[in-house]
Amino acid sequence: MYKIEILDLHFKAEKHTIACFLISLNNHHVLVETGPESTWFNLKDALKGHGLNPGDIDAVLLTHIHFDHAGAAWKLAEAGADIFVHPVGLTHLASPERLWQSAAKIYGEANMEQLWGEMKGIDKSKLVPTGHKETIHIGDLVFTALHTPGHASHHIAWQLGQSVFTGDVGGVKIKDGPVVPPCPPPDIHLEDWKKSMQTILDRQPEKLYLTHFGEVNQPREHFTELTKVLDNWAFWMKVHFDKGTPLETIKTAFMAYTSNQMESFGAGKKLQSLYEYANPSWMSVSGLMRYWKLKG
Repeated sequence: MYKIEILDLHFKAEKHTIACFLISLNNHHVLVETGPESTWFNLKDALKGHGLNPGDIDAVLLTHIHFDHAGAAWKLAEAGADIFVHPVGLTHLASPERLWQSAAKIYGEANMEQLWGEMKGIDKSKLVPTGHKETIHIGDLVFTALHTPGHASHHIAWQLGQSVFTGDVGGVKIKDGPVVPPCPPPDIHLEDWKKSMQTILDRQPEKLYLTHFGEVNQPREHFTELTKVLDNWAFWMKVHFDKGTPLETIKTAFMAYTSNQMESFGAGKKLQSLYEYANPSWMSVSGLMRYWKLKG
């Protein structure tokens, strides 16, 4: 029987911010997510702790192509792994220049290498486009790809037995903190996100595995709370969208709003800092404002 190992990548030298997942059975080894290239040596150390090297990984299943989830995929491909990805994301992994430029607009060019490391293209022979509800066999391991847009148009949640690896459609929940939605531009779409949560629940999972961070044992309750906060953030943003509040003013106000909200959930400053590493609150402003602009 396989076992799911949560590998903590110690992003920014902190625990519980970015995970990837190792599943092994009968000498076949699969990673769900890779983390950014900036945590590559931490990933290698985590694999070594399980007696493995990067070249032992047969396949990588990506939930989407954002750097915190897929930034080190090219390293695994160079080591021999096949990279399974949404068809829309494949071209961007083969030629990541536009992906890099898009991220640089959000984080600033000067911060890119420190945050995410290096990003190189992946040979198309190693990239496998994966359709909705397509079944993937890696040895005796059987995964099902669930196309789950809302956070990103190219998002996949991966089902293995009664477990689902949710990527960012499952939100961010660190330790005993609340679940919150990561809402970066450009693809945030509330209606699609809610449909995607239902797509996952329709599979009747017993556990969710969140890239940010770890195992969730009550999927329905988890998604109920995520929906509440997603709506709360979106309609807070709409008030400012309708008023025409300047973007920088909204960012400052939203960071204060979410900090107070986190405190009301019992999350202290240290835990809040981990949430900010995993899901910078200011980043959700641009994503949700774009959602309301397109909806209008």
